[in-house]
Amino acid sequence: MKIGIYGQSYKKETAIYIDELLNILQENNIEVFIEVFFYNLIQQENNTTRKYKTFSNYKDLNNTYNLLLSVGGDGTFLRAITYIRNSNIPILGINTGRLGFLANIKKENIKEAIIAIIKKEYSLRERTILKVTTKPEIKELHEINIALNEVTIVRKNTTAMLTLKTFLDNEYLATYWADGLIFSTPTGSTGYSLSCGGPVITPSSKSLLITPIAPHNLNVRPLIINDDTKIKVTLLGREKQALISLDSRIITIPKGTEVFIKKASYSIKTILLNKQSFLKTLRDKLLWGEDIRNV
Repeated sequence: MKIGIYGQSYKKETAIYIDELLNILQENNIEVFIEVFFYNLIQQENNTTRKYKTFSNYKDLNNTYNLLLSVGGDGTFLRAITYIRNSNIPILGINTGRLGFLANIKKENIKEAIIAIIKKEYSLRERTILKVTTKPEIKELHEINIALNEVTIVRKNTTAMLTLKTFLDNEYLATYWADGLIFSTPTGSTGYSLSCGGPVITPSSKSLLITPIAPHNLNVRPLIINDDTKIKVTLLGREKQALISLDSRIITIPKGTEVFIKKASYSIKTILLNKQSFLKTLRDKLLWGEDIRNV
């Protein structure tokens, strides 16, 4: 078995769990490749003599990998998918961060999770990916034009609202006067969109979600659309610039830019252990339906 490991930090409080993970993988004769920046952090902080092979970008990963492990929080998980892209490598998140909705393996359960993987006691769940292009073309988007959670267009360094003219499959929908718009996958429906009043959508739903951020139009609400819909948004209004965020990776776009958003031609495969489910995670992490009468 061949596994890649991606992380963004190596802290004292989580070092013991990362060391435990590496020990378990070694004990089970699993070939391990670590993202080079993360590996350097481990080497600097741990002073270990143990050597590992490394990878540095998505071009180094291919279908010979059985799994990519994300070690950190949900932000780390979202960064990790930029290494996977269309390689079909399944991903599993070990939560050493805070909420851990995507990275849903508790750090205390690392050994149990790895053993379950070895025994193939899991299933794969496909997650929709969004792809973004612009007109005129923005070069900075070439390497990061995908998102697992959401694509957000939001105001930049101003208190003025944005004016966002929006089309669905080339048909005019509305012009939003708002702080911004969130275009979310079912995966991202439990994130930023939810905090702005959007609904939760189960991961298997073939839907996308448009959620306005602080709209000045009183007659607009979150809108669920088919995930095959092609979206176009034109940035209008008085402001010369806005920000476009793809899972928190942020780029500045100028006024007049046309942003095109659609479902990517591939999906991300996440690992769901047999004892897990989306509804259980919803209850455990977001306290869904929490009520003293249910005790």
